[in-house]
Amino acid sequence: MIYLLDKKIYGGFIMSFDGVVTRSVVSELNSILVGGRIDKIYQQEKDELLLQIYSKGKNHRLLMSASSNNPRLYITDSSKSNPLSPPMFCMLLRKHLSGSIILDIRQNHLDRVVIFTITGKDELGHPTERELIIEIMGKHSNIILINKESKRIIDSIKRIPAEISRVRQILPGLSYSYIESENKEDPLELNQDIFNQQLDKSNGSQKIFKFLYQSFTGLSPLAGREICSLSGLEPDRVVLSLENDHKERLYKGMNEFMTRVRDNNFRPVYVLGDDGLDLVAFYALPLTQYSGLEQVYTDSVSQMLDFVYKSKDTSDRVSQKSASLRKLLGTKLERAQNKLSKQKEELLDSRDREKYKIYADLLQSNLHRINRGSDHVVLENFYDENMENLRVPLDPKLSPAENAQRYYKKYGKLKTASQLLLDQIPETEAEISYIEHVLVSLENATEVKDLDEIKDELILEGYIQRRSMKHKNKKVKLAGPLRFTSSDGFEILVGRNNRQNEILTMKTAKKEDLWLHTKGIPGSHVIIRTDGRPVPDKTLSEAGILAAYYSKGRNSGSVEVDYTEKKYVRKPKNAKTGLVVYDNQKTIVVNPSASVVDSMKKGHEEQ
Repeated sequence: MIYLLDKKIYGGFIMSFDGVVTRSVVSELNSILVGGRIDKIYQQEKDELLLQIYSKGKNHRLLMSASSNNPRLYITDSSKSNPLSPPMFCMLLRKHLSGSIILDIRQNHLDRVVIFTITGKDELGHPTERELIIEIMGKHSNIILINKESKRIIDSIKRIPAEISRVRQILPGLSYSYIESENKEDPLELNQDIFNQQLDKSNGSQKIFKFLYQSFTGLSPLAGREICSLSGLEPDRVVLSLENDHKERLYKGMNEFMTRVRDNNFRPVYVLGDDGLDLVAFYALPLTQYSGLEQVYTDSVSQMLDFVYKSKDTSDRVSQKSASLRKLLGTKLERAQNKLSKQKEELLDSRDREKYKIYADLLQSNLHRINRGSDHVVLENFYDENMENLRVPLDPKLSPAENAQRYYKKYGKLKTASQLLLDQIPETEAEISYIEHVLVSLENATEVKDLDEIKDELILEGYIQRRSMKHKNKKVKLAGPLRFTSSDGFEILVGRNNRQNEILTMKTAKKEDLWLHTKGIPGSHVIIRTDGRPVPDKTLSEAGILAAYYSKGRNSGSVEVDYTEKKYVRKPKNAKTGLVVYDNQKTIVVNPSASVVDSMKKGHEEQ
C-alpha cells in the first residue's frame, strides 16, 4: 500500500511505543516463543540484536533494538547483512544462550521493560537460568544479560559507567535493579481511590492528557489523548477546570481503556493521513481520537510494528551514517569551488600577459635611454600603429636590463600558467560535478548498503582512506539498479550511485536503449530498455520523471531532461566514475512526481 515511507511518511508521525504496546508485544511473544529454542544470534547494528528462535515447528526472527531513536521489540520478517566479525556482546550471548530454551517472557508492571527467562547450561554443563532484559527507554534503552539467581549483570549491549550516569550504572558484575517510576502509579492496579489521589496531587494548571501519562506508568501522550477521547473531554483542558462529573467521566474513560489492556484485548492499528500516505500514529488499541482518518488494522502487533519501523529505522540510520560523508564531501566541494574561482581569476589575469612582453621589448630596445633608479619611463610603443607613447613601470632597485628580464619572466610565467589553467579548470569542474553527483547519490540512498557502495567508491577515488589493511581487498557487492515499469510496459532502470551509473550505462544498456539524464544538474543515469521497439511519449515522460526525481532537481517545479540513444554516450579518458559525455540529444521538460514514481514501482513489483 505504501512505498515511499523513507522520504515523506514520518513528517508529523507520533511515536507511541509505550507500556501498552509493550504489553501487547509480550502477550504475542508468549503465545509464539515460550518453549522455543534460540538457534542463532546476530548483532547487525551496534545497538540491535536478531535472535532466530525455533518454536512450534517454525523459525521466528525476534528483533531487539536499543536504538536511541527507535528502540523496539517484535517478531520481524526482515533481516540485515551481518558484520564481517560479530561484536563482543554478540559472541557473549552466543556462548551463554545458543541452544537455550525460553521459559517465560514477562513485563515489569506496565513499564517498557521486558524480561526473557532462558534456561541452558553453564561452562561445566550444569543447568542454569539467565535473564535477557530489554529496556525500551529512548536514549537510555539497553539490552542486558543477567544471572537470574544472583541478579548479577553478565554484560550489556551498552555499558553505562558512572561517568555517563551517576544514578544507575550498567556494568558486568554489578547487581541489576529495575528503573523506578517516581510519583507514578501502576495503572494496572487502577481504582477510584488511586485515581483521585493522583488527581489531587496534580498541578491544577496541567493539561488533562499530560496528567494521565505523567501520573501513571506506561502511558504515552497518545494514550492520554485517547483516554480523553473515550471520556468525551478535551485533552488540552486543565485539571483545575474539571467539575466532579468531568472527573467521574475521566475515570470511567481510563477504566475502560485499562480494562482492555488488562484483558489483553488488543487490536493493533496504524493511522494514515488525509492523503492516504502519511503515517500519523500507531497503537495496540483502536484510536477513537482519529475517527476521521483511515485506520488500518493488522493481524498481529509485530506485523504492525514491522511495517511502521522498517523504513523509519532504515531512514534514520542512513541519515546518521551518511552525516560524516556529507560533511566530508561538503568540505571537498567548498574547496573545489574556491579553487575553481581562483583558477578563473588567474586565467583572466594571464590574458593580460602580452602587455608584459611589450614592456620587456620596449625596455630592451631602449636600455641606453633609461636611467637607473627611475620608477617609470615613457617610451614610443612600436607595436602601436600610431606609435603612441606608453608608460612602463620600473623597479628603482633594478637596472633597466634587469627590469626588462623581470617582465620577460612574468610574461613567460603567465603564458605557462594560462596553458596549465586551461587544462586544470576542466579537471576542477569535473571534480565539482563528481562530488555533486555523489551528494545526490547520498540523497537517494534508502539503505545502509547504498552508503557502503558510495563509501567504497570514495575510497577507490581517493577521497577516503581505508581504516585498516585487513579490509584492503574487501569488495562491496554492488546492488542492482532500481527497476520500474512504465505504463506501456517498458522496463526502466535507474542507477543508485556513480558506480551503478557507470555499470548501467557502459555495460548493462544496449546501444539501441534510450539514455536519460537531467540537463546541467547532477542526477542518476536512467535507461529505457527498448528491445528494438519505438518508445511511446508516455514512457519517455515517465522515464524523464524518474531522472528528475533521482536528481538534485527533485524538489523543483520543472526539470529539463536530456535523452539520446545509449550509443551516443561515452566516457572520456581518465574521467571519474560515472561521468560521461553525450550528443545527438533531445530535451523534454518534466515535473518530478513521487506518485508517478510510486506507481511505476508498484507496476514493476506486481509483474
